[in-house]
Amino acid sequence: MINRHVLALVAIASTGFGCSQDPEPVVDDALDKDHYSFANTDQFVTDHLHLDLAVDFDARELHGSATLTMRRVDAEADEIILDTRDLTIENVRFVLASGEPLDAAHRLGDVDDFLGTPLVIDVPAELQEGPELTVHIDYRTSPGSTALGWLPAELTAGGEHPFLFSQSQSIHARSWVPLQDTPSIRITYSARIQTPPELLAVMSANNDPNAERTGVYEFDMPQPIPAYLLAIAVGDLYFAEIGEDTGVYAEPELLDASAFEFADTQAMFETAEAMFGPYRWGRYDLLILPPSFPYGGMENPRLSFLTPSLLAGDRSLVSVVAHELAHSWSGNLVTNRTWRDGWLNEGWTSYLEYRLMQVIYDEDRADEENLISYRELLLNFETVDAQYQALAPDLRHVDPEGDSGSIAYHKGNLFLQYLENEFGRDVFDQFITDYFNAFAFQGITTEEFVDFLDERLLSVHHGIVSRAQVENWMYQPGLPEDALLPSSANLDAAAKLAAMWSKGEIDVSDLPVSDWSPQATIHFINSLDADLSTDKLSEIDAALGLSETRNAEIGRTWFIQVAERRHLPAYDGLARHLQRFGRTRLVRPVYVALAQNGEDAAFAKQLFDEARGDYHPLTNASIERAFGRMSETGE
Repeated sequence: MINRHVLALVAIASTGFGCSQDPEPVVDDALDKDHYSFANTDQFVTDHLHLDLAVDFDARELHGSATLTMRRVDAEADEIILDTRDLTIENVRFVLASGEPLDAAHRLGDVDDFLGTPLVIDVPAELQEGPELTVHIDYRTSPGSTALGWLPAELTAGGEHPFLFSQSQSIHARSWVPLQDTPSIRITYSARIQTPPELLAVMSANNDPNAERTGVYEFDMPQPIPAYLLAIAVGDLYFAEIGEDTGVYAEPELLDASAFEFADTQAMFETAEAMFGPYRWGRYDLLILPPSFPYGGMENPRLSFLTPSLLAGDRSLVSVVAHELAHSWSGNLVTNRTWRDGWLNEGWTSYLEYRLMQVIYDEDRADEENLISYRELLLNFETVDAQYQALAPDLRHVDPEGDSGSIAYHKGNLFLQYLENEFGRDVFDQFITDYFNAFAFQGITTEEFVDFLDERLLSVHHGIVSRAQVENWMYQPGLPEDALLPSSANLDAAAKLAAMWSKGEIDVSDLPVSDWSPQATIHFINSLDADLSTDKLSEIDAALGLSETRNAEIGRTWFIQVAERRHLPAYDGLARHLQRFGRTRLVRPVYVALAQNGEDAAFAKQLFDEARGDYHPLTNASIERAFGRMSETGE
């Protein structure tokens, strides 16, 4: 059993960029073993999944069947173990080659609060010699499924129709489908989904932009994907074309704004293909979800899910689209085999996003966003225990969704920028092409990546970067001394102006606000003197419109400062921010800052109690964990 409370992520004293006893690389007889799945993938492997599900908004459940086509890889194996969480298993049977059903003895194992419940299916003697098995499972989900967000009509943009969306990453697919819920296994899938006739269903599959509303929708995903990329959404959705290969789904009230905000998606798509190789998934569309979606985006293949908090009106937050598109290569095409190797998804994708932003926009904007992500990494190093600062830490006894910050994203990005700088862009770009081609539609471990890097780059260009230097990035905390640190002339200028204004050397009217990017505004806020008076904070709030901004990232930054400084005049705006957004990144740090300012712990919990009904279960769980740790440590 894995204990999610073992991980003490908020350290009392951070080791920062080093520690006296550096962690050793993980020594494990099975580095490619997924410790977050019950599935016996060393004995049976799923090749294809077919779903036949009805969507019941009144009961807040999906009910129907999952049919798994499986291969036996161990001739002696006589039972199949699948992952489930809070599923009601109504019947299990095998489907014989003749099409006849054969009832299967099955049982649920012990419940694990984190992993869920194993479903054990006995393989009858008459099926123990064949290499292929078909298992049909009738089941229904729970209203409390951790993967499914059921929204009443009043929480949608239109206010007339309910909405359903899924979030399967990282181990939540098991709470809406009984399956082998591990990235070490890739499956193709098909589906038949029944909905209320006035609503449209979409999935991470071959959506038809011209689909008629019939109440029955069929899907096919011919490329093999890991379970965490299974996705479904049902709502009052309409489609707007962006380009030949791209478009956006949204509620009609958000459709025009979404099409405007993400108008550059086709250009991103074409640039990404030119840089990283062919896109292998068919179309690339976007789905704009209601505010309770817990993340900025989710890279579900063919259909990235996005938060409406990106609709800033000025296309200033579209780097999230660049990030989700880049996942079509890093993550979706080449996947981490276990969640310990998550940087192979997020670090690589953050690097590809950086490269895309350089081309689609300009070097200055890419540098701004790169420096802001570096600043977030430094903040992570202050709060995350040293043993979890490695790119490939030992996660065998911790929650892969524990609040370890974004180290995999930002440190992984810096590692790949380091390699590019050392070997030169042309050489490194050839390595990128070789890497995606070599491991297309596969899951790999960190160690396999390091071996490939050694073979194709380190050894070929001997003497530039050693394997030991690479392993320092993989297994040690902080950043190596030779890391390439980001810089931005624009943000340096914003920080200088923040210092000058804080000291009264310039007037607020002297700030060139109209020339600033949102990233410059964020850096300006973070660079304000710590001891500013209430009057000065109110002055800058009024001048920059911080409490009323449409830019969710600026709002997040400002309200963290408001909470930390206990700037009471902006508390009404802070409360509106917490009620307006459900994305974990936008609200959790504000709650934490409020609870830790020495005066407002009770107020933070009051605001959370008022807003939590509008949040996704994953957002609520993250905030509850933060409050729980503060109670345990007396903060």
